[in-house]
Amino acid sequence: MTDSERDDMADDSADEAVDDVSDDATRSLPFHDPLRDAFPALHEAQNAYLARIDSLPAPDRRAHELVRLAYSVSARASAAVERHAQLAHEVGATWEDVMGTIMLSIPSLGLLPATEAIPAARRGFDAALDAEVE
Repeated sequence: MTDSERDDMADDSADEAVDDVSDDATRSLPFHDPLRDAFPALHEAQNAYLARIDSLPAPDRRAHELVRLAYSVSARASAAVERHAQLAHEVGATWEDVMGTIMLSIPSLGLLPATEAIPAARRGFDAALDAEVE
């Protein structure tokens, strides 16, 4: 497959992902409504940009969410930890996957950020819709 064909596939996947972004999905985080209300074009562009990232063919979606969870732990962003734990569970991650991801942050970040992330991760994991694992 050529680079051009890969780009075309990614564009098609991203276009589908953008179409799938609903108001309910974007309202799940507290900053979406104020951003949309103040800067609707910026909000739309941000959603399109994030949908293109979400449509990357590798890593797979489960790994993608676990990586984003790890970065959220490092940023000490509890709302993001909760959201990515939820999304990870919805695409097949187990609680052990989520906890393993959090624990892998300890050598770089220390114990406190990891342990602070656990309650938010549990809330998100438990809030997952239609999860078929654990």
